[in-house]
Amino acid sequence: MLTQALLVDDSRSVLNFLKRHIEAEGLVEATTFLDPVEALACARERVFDLVLVDYEMPHMDGISFIRTLRTLPGCVDIPIAMITSRQTDDIKMEALQAGATDFLPKAPQSLEMTVRLRNLVQLGAAVRKLNDRAAHLASEVAATTRKLGEREEEIILRLALAVEYRDNDTGEHALRVARYSRIIAEQLGLPPRLCRDIYLAAPLHDVGKVAIPDNILLKPGRLTDQEMAVIRTHAAIGEKILADSSCELIQLGAQIAAGHHERWDGGGYPNGLNADEIPVAARVVAVADVFDALTTRRPYKEPMPLDMARDYLRQNQGRQFDPACVEAFLSRWEEVVAIAAGQAAPPLQKSDPILAPFIILGATGSRLDQDRTPDTAAAV
Repeated sequence: MLTQALLVDDSRSVLNFLKRHIEAEGLVEATTFLDPVEALACARERVFDLVLVDYEMPHMDGISFIRTLRTLPGCVDIPIAMITSRQTDDIKMEALQAGATDFLPKAPQSLEMTVRLRNLVQLGAAVRKLNDRAAHLASEVAATTRKLGEREEEIILRLALAVEYRDNDTGEHALRVARYSRIIAEQLGLPPRLCRDIYLAAPLHDVGKVAIPDNILLKPGRLTDQEMAVIRTHAAIGEKILADSSCELIQLGAQIAAGHHERWDGGGYPNGLNADEIPVAARVVAVADVFDALTTRRPYKEPMPLDMARDYLRQNQGRQFDPACVEAFLSRWEEVVAIAAGQAAPPLQKSDPILAPFIILGATGSRLDQDRTPDTAAAV
């Protein structure tokens, strides 16, 4: 690839000489301008490897040109040489402060100019190679980081799916809770990255159920007080399973697992946290999880109508739930209804990474979650 040079001088004869001289060895392609303002306009559209600019020009002097050029994307580190016969110390200092790399004497047959020009061409080519290499490495790093992120997401989602199968479910509960949680997070105005992380980590909320005995977890009908006490341990167990991970998503999953049964009024478990003491991700998932538990069939109850479940959330905001999370959830009620009905509602598309494990392993929505928590029992 030829080195791209930008030549700016108000003298056509000087421009023609520079162009012939710099292109003589066939390594450079030069673009010339008599007007520095037009040259800057071109530099905003194209990236050059080397710039030669006259000092004394109409409309804009060479120092002002260099100062402006250095602010343009891709022009921070390219070689820029000023061509002038007035190489006084004060001009050199001002030009260097503006961003000039070197100076070329305005003498057509100067050996010094020939040598310096050749060095500038080589420097421009070297800088371009370094920039190209840096861009390539940045692209590889980004691709590797993306792949690592995708692997983390898949591990999290398959772990959540394993828990759902442990609880005689095909994963639809986890998927709906994730979708509801993203609605709430987005409506709360949380940062986009946090909204997506909550969406991806929400399925881990019940990971602690892997430690609950089958005779309790899979028991049809209501649980005794002793059995309910065992069920309640799943929040603390889930936190222990996910704690101390170096993965930010799993760290968020630990917060959600530990806090999604805490109550806004402090009456929840396992730690009796209240209000803002409860991590925001856990407050978000609490609303999503209870709503889904209320509106789906369980071994001991029929599904509650959506309107009744909506009323339950409203009645318990400020007591069981963060009022802001409830309002955020209900503000997009049409999407909530679509998700509850098993419909794909934007922005929840099948291309989302969270859907892949559920699709691959055959979740059809024919089986429903069997979570039996005090929150759910109190609602029916």
